[in-house]
Amino acid sequence: MSVEDEVIHWWKDEKGEQHRTILRLESDAPTNSNGFPRDGVVTVRIMNTVGQVAIKLSPDEALRVSTQLVSVAKEMLNKKRKMWRERD
Repeated sequence: MSVEDEVIHWWKDEKGEQHRTILRLESDAPTNSNGFPRDGVVTVRIMNTVGQVAIKLSPDEALRVSTQLVSVAKEMLNKKRKMWRERD
């Protein structure tokens, strides 16, 4: 398994103590099993000071999630740009 990327988010709790949450993308390469190609796995792992949780996605599921993330992010940026233009 290889780590592809990490996004680290630092935040403070109600007491002002600093914490971090890490979003990590990991991948397992496709393999051959009994002479048949098998999909690889994309793992999305969230870790913080309390623990960690992960979900393993097939390549098709990972593409579906990534396409949705791109779509939502573009829409949000376009709305922000429109708000800036209306402000001027």
